[in-house]
Amino acid sequence: MTTTDGAPRPRMHPEFPAPAVATRGSADPAAPLVVLLHGRGSDEQQIIGLADALPAGPEYAAVRAPIGEGGGYAWFANRGIGRPVAQSLRETTDWFRGWLDGVAPAGRPVVLVGFSGGAAFAGGLLLDDPGRWAGVAVLYGTLPFDAGMPITPGRLAGAPVFLAHGTGDTVIPADLLARTWEYAHTGSGADLTAHRDGGGHGLTEGALAALDTWLAARTA
Repeated sequence: MTTTDGAPRPRMHPEFPAPAVATRGSADPAAPLVVLLHGRGSDEQQIIGLADALPAGPEYAAVRAPIGEGGGYAWFANRGIGRPVAQSLRETTDWFRGWLDGVAPAGRPVVLVGFSGGAAFAGGLLLDDPGRWAGVAVLYGTLPFDAGMPITPGRLAGAPVFLAHGTGDTVIPADLLARTWEYAHTGSGADLTAHRDGGGHGLTEGALAALDTWLAARTA
């Protein structure tokens, strides 16, 4: 298997199980696929309900992260909130891409929607292979800085990205939120849609409406 830029990529990591996946929406294997990535300590059942508030038409798949954490699951080991261990992020990224290649071969549009820890994981997938995705939504989380992923000027040139932050978020460290916002706006080159309001660590009505509009355009 290879990335979209031709670099080799390992198969699914052997230490992790095949993921549990909850689905909603279209059963057409050619329909756009929207992958929902839950937060740390959560699971696929808690985030799949978000599909009911998003556009009809795509298939929605909520994937369970492979690492047990606090009664739920996590996408990577970390060095603190929002700070992934590089080796762990690399292993889970390869594991996820091994699963994805089986359900969405090249040519099928895939959009990632990640919340909190799932936002950092979605951001890592985006940075690792920017050309693979029809869009990536980073909701109330940070990009995985200093975790082995290339965060360089123009890395995301033209990539459709939706970013939502709440100014009242007390879960994700403020310095990481600020760094993510700055890079997304001025350094990444992304085709960016951003929403920031006075909410905390959770989707507000305004953020959900903006996400719905953005996702409809990505999966039309």
